Amino acid sequence: MKTRPTLRLAATAIALSAAAAPALADQWSDIQQRKELRCATFADVPPFAAPDPKTREMVGFDVDMCNAIAKQLGVKATVVPVSVEARIPEVKMGRVDVAVANLAYTLSRAEQVQFSHPYYLAKEMLAVKASDPGTKKADFRGKRLASTKGSTSELSIKLNGSEPVTFQDTGSAYMAVQQNKALGMVANTMTITKLVNQSKQAGAVELKMISEPMAFQPIGVGMKKDEPALTARINESLLALDKAGEIGKLWNKWLGPNTEYKMTRDEKVVPLSELKFDPLP
Repeated sequence: MKTRPTLRLAATAIALSAAAAPALADQWSDIQQRKELRCATFADVPPFAAPDPKTREMVGFDVDMCNAIAKQLGVKATVVPVSVEARIPEVKMGRVDVAVANLAYTLSRAEQVQFSHPYYLAKEMLAVKASDPGTKKADFRGKRLASTKGSTSELSIKLNGSEPVTFQDTGSAYMAVQQNKALGMVANTMTITKLVNQSKQAGAVELKMISEPMAFQPIGVGMKKDEPALTARINESLLALDKAGEIGKLWNKWLGPNTEYKMTRDEKVVPLSELKFDPLP
């Protein structure tokens, strides 16, 4: 009879040990066993990730980056479309392994997820009506500016002393400007360039891009914290893809000089610590 408490304690210890086991799991080992990299991308933000109108399959720069990274790792990629604000939570909850979704480094995000080496450097840009007399971001302090919800675009609006009006996607933010619900909109350079060009079509209110950036930020792959093996493999893959010219090829395919965005990529993949920039909060 005296052995029962001991047995109970032993059973409790085993149960606690089993409950703690998942916390010790190695995410990179899980990916290897599944032979699959679950990769979050935007749900509908071209040219990064959006459904192809004909095939309905996800296509874009981030989608191709997911596939390239997975191939480098020796596994297949499964693309999981998510909203802008869901990128961090999906990674933290383990529903995806990585987020390759134009994820800009900020101090608050870095507290929640691990960032890889940046694979390109982005700017948040402001577009306003072409008739607007404003020429610099300070001219729009206190003004209503549209952006996607939970994005660094929204954060840059707040830091400028402007009033953010947020939406689920950039298309809705663009329409807010067209319908006079906001004085302008903020997004990355490529998106703003495309929408400014789009505004020049018949029936639309023409926009212009303010040349002074609202913010500057490195873009990297987001992963769970405390997963050193996965972080190392992702960084190794990015360095290898960059050295082989693969990232440059994908950039030129979706964003380069022969696309509507006419963007050039001059930077190389380097550790975040080697970059000189002022991170957003």
